[in-house]
Amino acid sequence: MAWRNGCEEVAQSKPLFLTIYTVVIIGIVVSSFYVFSAIYSTNPLAPSTFSSIPSSSYENHHLTDPTLNTSQSAMVHTAPTPPTPSPGQQNVWPRPIWDVPPRDKKMPPLKAFRLTKSLVQERVKDNVIIVTFGNYAFMDFILTWVKQLTDLGLSNLLVGAMDTELLEALYWKGVPVFDMGSHMSTVDVGWGSPTFHKMGREKVILIDSILPFGFELLMCDTDMVWLKDPLPYLARYPTADVLTSSDQVIPTVVDDSLEIWQEVSGAFNIGIFHWRPTESAKKLAKQWKEMLLADDKIWDQNGFNEIIRRQFGPSVDDDSGLVFAFDGNLKLGVLPASIFCSGHTYFVQAMYQQLRLEPYAVHTTFQYGATEGKRHRLREAMLFRDPPEYYNPPGGFFSFKPYIPKGLLLSGEHNVESHFTLVNYQIKQIRTALAIASLLNRTLVMPPLWCRIDRLWYPHPGVLEGSMTRQPFLCPLDHVFEVNVMLKKLPEEEFGPGIDIKEYSILDNPSLPAEVKKSWLDVQLCKEGTQDCNASNDTNVGGLLKFPKHSSEETFMKVFSSFKDVKIIKFSSVQDAFTGFTNKDREEKFRNRVKRYVGIWCCALDHDPGHIYYDMYWDEKPEWKAVPPQTPEDDHPPW
Repeated sequence: MAWRNGCEEVAQSKPLFLTIYTVVIIGIVVSSFYVFSAIYSTNPLAPSTFSSIPSSSYENHHLTDPTLNTSQSAMVHTAPTPPTPSPGQQNVWPRPIWDVPPRDKKMPPLKAFRLTKSLVQERVKDNVIIVTFGNYAFMDFILTWVKQLTDLGLSNLLVGAMDTELLEALYWKGVPVFDMGSHMSTVDVGWGSPTFHKMGREKVILIDSILPFGFELLMCDTDMVWLKDPLPYLARYPTADVLTSSDQVIPTVVDDSLEIWQEVSGAFNIGIFHWRPTESAKKLAKQWKEMLLADDKIWDQNGFNEIIRRQFGPSVDDDSGLVFAFDGNLKLGVLPASIFCSGHTYFVQAMYQQLRLEPYAVHTTFQYGATEGKRHRLREAMLFRDPPEYYNPPGGFFSFKPYIPKGLLLSGEHNVESHFTLVNYQIKQIRTALAIASLLNRTLVMPPLWCRIDRLWYPHPGVLEGSMTRQPFLCPLDHVFEVNVMLKKLPEEEFGPGIDIKEYSILDNPSLPAEVKKSWLDVQLCKEGTQDCNASNDTNVGGLLKFPKHSSEETFMKVFSSFKDVKIIKFSSVQDAFTGFTNKDREEKFRNRVKRYVGIWCCALDHDPGHIYYDMYWDEKPEWKAVPPQTPEDDHPPW
């Protein structure tokens, strides 16, 4: 009735009032339309190119826009192409890398992180996108990977998250991330496991999904780091469809040119490789993906090596180093292992140093300590990103200066016997240092370790013929010690108190806090009875403490209890420093623990098995010799 009466009043009014009433009514109707439209509109932050159709096929949740991906298999389900974001539309990554989102705002919905051309476009620079992926177990590797790139001034990167825990963690750290829809476990999957192989298939599916977007793709594993901007180098080969790293350990070139493909004997390694969005490259990605999805027993790297060599040769030209491969049209280049380094060419051979070259990258392959071994190698090289508390552990550090006679390093032939003599001499010192660190409840800074011969998975004559390994060489800790066991929490009731260890370079790391560096005590071993050599906590000028050799557990506790607040205690030597634990139960548990800390050397020629076990207590066995197990019953660790 009110509405009808109002209309009647309008009809009886003068023309001016009729006009005013008409304008007001139209305004109300239009405003109502916009309010209801805003309430029921779709979230502009959530474009979707994936469908979530349940399927028994492996490609469920890996579905890309059919108008962008022309290389899909029959198993792929697709969704409509999203509209191109307007210039004023908000995106997921409006801020620079490491600029964390405001905590007072909610995280965008998960579908906003789905892989789309527009999401990748936000990060691309000069038509190149750099990508890695992983699960939450590799969070620290991924942060290291991103930090190394941003320190080089590169921001055209994306990280694929295989679980939502990683995706959320990276988002709140300001790292560009997308959802791979993998629903992967958040734990370390372990090399060679079924989940490890599943991760490999994720990589191939990812490559096949991104290439149709039209961008160049630099695909990386998370266990590698960048040391130098690689994009200018890759741009030197504009006609290459694919540039791949390799497991080559023998240099085929001595400069920074591509490897001579005819001389490459190592497998192509897919931890670092660059793809251009050419028809040949897209065809390769499609067929490689279909091969792996058809047979879950094929390792992704083996599959790549097989498919790329279906046709191999001839050279594309006389100068570039590129070779025709795959279907006879694809142009492939093999990145030089001297500067796109493997774990062998970087950590063992130091090939780049000997050739006076600047390395672009290092991939932690050729190592023996699982994921913990990879971390430790990067930490030894001061290439790993750790939080501040890593450099200031509770209880402080215990360090010592190792002593190695010159003859053990240089005299005689480099062979199994001389190698074990050298390593055993160091093992005995490290055993004492572990005991002192345990006694003082301090973190042991492992010393640099020297080897005379290499370690591999197969028989060899000491070093690989043709490689640039120099003897003796500073060898990674995982060549001798089981780094993953040393860092594992073992039951205290069986193995006694845990003993934390750090890499030999940590005290030289720029990330070491100033307050730690300044809190330092030097300890010089001395012969009891000589001048100023007594079991007291009196230090001389300069923070030097003279401490008697052959000291007991009680003497250690009495003297060093006064230095609990000192961050770094460094002994001039640990030889003959400690007589052993007084408590025999603790002694037995300690022995039980450290026996498991050493691994094997591999492998002797003309003997099966060819491996030889290291023994933490070799010096207590007069009959001990560096020989492989002679019978199956002998083939077991010394514990």
